[in-house]
Amino acid sequence: MIHNIKFRAFVYENESIDEISQAILNLLPEAEIEVEEAEGLLEDKILILTGVVSKKRYTKTFFNKLLESVDLNKLNDDLESKMDEKGNWFLRFDKTDALDEKLTILDKGDSIHLKIKIAAFPAKKQMAVDKVREAILDSI
Repeated sequence: MIHNIKFRAFVYENESIDEISQAILNLLPEAEIEVEEAEGLLEDKILILTGVVSKKRYTKTFFNKLLESVDLNKLNDDLESKMDEKGNWFLRFDKTDALDEKLTILDKGDSIHLKIKIAAFPAKKQMAVDKVREAILDSI
């Protein structure tokens, strides 16, 4: 159902790269994290942690954990607004909660960003929404 999951998180100067890396690994245990340095608006150093998880067993494990951990009614209600026209599903997770192995979806703010490519043919928004919605409703 999922082709791949791309992730991104920013590590600011007042944060620990080890803690944010662990938060990502709590969401996606098999993730291989790449680190890139950037500069913020105030010339502060920011690290950007990125990567892709594409093995089916790992994406399926994440999706099952998601369905067990979050409010499925809210996930279903927000589905259309978090899916783009190409079938990419965008979710944000609270960094602190992820460090504590809890999945808390956020609508904005500093978070771990996931771009989940839904395997739907044709790769259109409505096809992807229908696939994810069916899986959510089967879990309720």
